[in-house]
Amino acid sequence: GAKLKGATLERARLEEARLEEAHLEGAHLEGANLEWANLKGANLEGANLKGATLEWANLKGANLKGANLEEANLKGANLEGATLEKANLKGANLDFSCLPLWCGSKNIIIDECQAKQLSMHVFNLIEDFWPGGLTEDQAAWINECHRIQDGSFDKFVINNKQQ
Repeated sequence: GAKLKGATLERARLEEARLEEAHLEGAHLEGANLEWANLKGANLEGANLKGATLEWANLKGANLKGANLEEANLKGANLEGATLEKANLKGANLDFSCLPLWCGSKNIIIDECQAKQLSMHVFNLIEDFWPGGLTEDQAAWINECHRIQDGSFDKFVINNKQQ
């Protein structure tokens, strides 16, 4: 892959770029457009991708450990098997993306909106198994998720009362 360690590529137009296995450790990609880019297996450890567009990008198996993805657009991004440990995802758009559920995703830094969205998906799956069900406060908190507010998901109901 390309050797771009520490490169300054702020606001670069890299739509559909083929950067498989690229070495982008510590790269400055703030505001870069990487829509539909192929970053499969790329090393982006510690890279600054604040405000970058990674919509529908392929980040399968990429190393994003400690990367700054704050306010990035990751809509539809494939993050399967990606290492996101200690990555900052605050304010990032994660709609329709594939977040990894393995140890490489521990300690991801998220915001409250993302916490509500992730909780909505988890509780949607485990609602029937959750001991005692959700409390009214928990349901009300999850129901503030933007995907529930826009009608994409039904509100969680407690004791036949909508929150």
